[in-house]
Amino acid sequence: MTSAQEIIHYMESQRNDEQRQILMGFFKTAPGEYGYGDEFLGLKVPQTREVVKLAGQGFPLPEVPALLTNRWHEVRLCGFLILVSKFEKQATKRLENNPDAIAKRDEIVQMYLQYAEQANNWDLVDLSVHKILGHWLLLPSNLGDRDYKLKVLDDLAASPCLWKQRMSIVCSWMTSRKGDPFWCLRYAEIHLHHPHDLMHKAVGWMLREMGKQVSMNLLREFLRQHAHEMPRTMLRYAIEKMPEAERKEWMRGPSPIATPHSQRENP
Repeated sequence: MTSAQEIIHYMESQRNDEQRQILMGFFKTAPGEYGYGDEFLGLKVPQTREVVKLAGQGFPLPEVPALLTNRWHEVRLCGFLILVSKFEKQATKRLENNPDAIAKRDEIVQMYLQYAEQANNWDLVDLSVHKILGHWLLLPSNLGDRDYKLKVLDDLAASPCLWKQRMSIVCSWMTSRKGDPFWCLRYAEIHLHHPHDLMHKAVGWMLREMGKQVSMNLLREFLRQHAHEMPRTMLRYAIEKMPEAERKEWMRGPSPIATPHSQRENP
């Protein structure tokens, strides 16, 4: 496959109306829900990953925006996964400081940020942001230094777009995995009082991963400072890997004020 149109035609040919209805319910596409208006073909993620493999590393980068702006959720996911594949190829240990690889990574990051709002559901964010933006935070870049990268993340965190906000915290999945807790702790604190349960879960999840990958004591220190003001769902996610007795102790603390979204069970 060498063009966006080929990919779109191929994916449309695999449309599954029964699975489509299931996905529309799972991703909350009804009026008033966070995924309202999103349209699905009914493809499962492994099917989309197979399309990415068929496209291969030779798929032209200029063709990717046509996928990212497509009406179909799965086609947009395919576009983001192609960017992931291209970024990872340029981010191996051998190529970390290679000038050509640095330029190619920066180009992919710029495209990702340009079309960030097209990742308009939690799976599109969670399957891509840490592998592109999160990894880029730890690598040499011609776009700018650490202060520049901080501004990029701060702008995402301050955006009115829920999905950009989610990017700012979920990208820390990679930085924590690589032993750097800074990004997780910074954006967990920034989003501590976020009103949406999708962010409660994302922040709690990333805190849990930071504790597991970097330091449980660092997680405990964060909780000592903030557990009293964390939404219950956020706290519950953050302590999930702790011993049961310790989890109970944390949950016995003062209950944070509930928010309109905090009782919903979304991914």
